[in-house]
Amino acid sequence: MTAIYLSLGSNVDRHNNITAALDALAELFGELQISSVYESKSVGFDGSNFFNLVVGANTVLSLIELSETLKRIEDNNGRKRNGPKFSPRTLDIDILTYGDFVGIENDIELPRAEITKNAFVLLPLAEIAPDVLHPQLQKNYRDLWLEYDQASQSLWAIDFKWSGKIISVA
Repeated sequence: MTAIYLSLGSNVDRHNNITAALDALAELFGELQISSVYESKSVGFDGSNFFNLVVGANTVLSLIELSETLKRIEDNNGRKRNGPKFSPRTLDIDILTYGDFVGIENDIELPRAEITKNAFVLLPLAEIAPDVLHPQLQKNYRDLWLEYDQASQSLWAIDFKWSGKIISVA
């Protein structure tokens, strides 16, 4: 089993797409670690606010199989791949880490650079995995969040329920 962390985001039909993603991930992996759900402004383009969160799980899938499976989940939720890189998203699921893997495999570069660049990735990751070490930097996510320029990007927790459970409270 390999421990993985995934970043989920949506700014189109946000609640339904995040719920559908969590349903699919729970079916695929079983028990999930789920951060609070945060709302943030679009980064890199003008668009509706995003809902973002991080999910931790364990998998027997290879990195390539995992990537292909996550793309299918995105596609099943209306993801269009022919638009600009920075544009509205029905669902975006990014692999942040795959165990301790550092490097590039099949155009998948890990750990994902967004971990230390975007508050909407780092804060939820630090929330569910505060003592886990970043595989490349060898610092835990709590310390990386404390060192992050938290004024550079605003985000806020929102009320969010999934599968009859309160995941997040504003």
